[in-house]
Amino acid sequence: MIAFQQKMLNLIKCFRRQWPLFSNSERTTVCGADCMLMALQLSMAEVNKQHCGDFTVSLSDVLETWKYFLHDKLGLSYENMKEPKNYADLKKAYDAFLARNNVLDLIDICQKCYGLGLVSEDESIAPVQLLEFISGIMNVQENSGFVLSTPTPVSRQGQENVKVTILAKKCVCSYLSLLVNSKDDLALAHILNVPDRGLGREAFTNLKHASQKKKMSIFLMATSFIRTVELGGRGCASSLFDPLRVHVKGLSDFINFIDKLQEIIGEILNPRVCGSCKSEGATHGIILSILPIGASSVHL
Repeated sequence: MIAFQQKMLNLIKCFRRQWPLFSNSERTTVCGADCMLMALQLSMAEVNKQHCGDFTVSLSDVLETWKYFLHDKLGLSYENMKEPKNYADLKKAYDAFLARNNVLDLIDICQKCYGLGLVSEDESIAPVQLLEFISGIMNVQENSGFVLSTPTPVSRQGQENVKVTILAKKCVCSYLSLLVNSKDDLALAHILNVPDRGLGREAFTNLKHASQKKKMSIFLMATSFIRTVELGGRGCASSLFDPLRVHVKGLSDFINFIDKLQEIIGEILNPRVCGSCKSEGATHGIILSILPIGASSVHL
């Protein structure tokens, strides 16, 4: 039997080879577990805004809905779970959010591959396995059937290094994802304030609301705002996008940095090389520059 990790990799490769069967755009990206949860949270906040007038959602509600949502989407039993409030609207909001972001989640990829007969029986993944993987509860030693009772001790420094490594990889992947798919608001959310640009929750919320009014992606909204500032003057931009005026400095730094990344990638003919730390000079410096302070020694 093929190991679970290899099965997942084969599904992603299948998507990359057969992308016209999945999407109308070659710039469609894959939404993993973390991004699925974030998309659900934002969708819940959007639905709450429509029904209650408040663009907020509690963490407990998100986690409870997340469990029900995964069981529902995977076709698993959820008889003992209570259906979340406004669940039909939530599902519509989630699907619409992914569509706007030009993204497919892992469940979409798996179900589409099976529906099109693109994977063999040996490569198939059971819904329960996918649930455990997305939920983060799958045992690393999936084939052994047991969990080690005495885990290897890890020093505090080692734990910090692991956390930094995960954060660094997520940031780099998010930057690359945004460069490929400018509609990916989830990738933008991960890196908008990495490194620190003074762009916190308020800045993201203001950008999201402005982008919804203009019916464009958050990245395009930020780019449009900064270009207006650069070409029309600060006063002109402030009158058009008033909530964003306090974020001019941070948004300018972000957009200009993305411009530099696009220039570097545009100069490298081989796309496999442009995202690697092994490429000469420029890309390695770019990756180090986006990591938090103290993370430059991490091996990606």
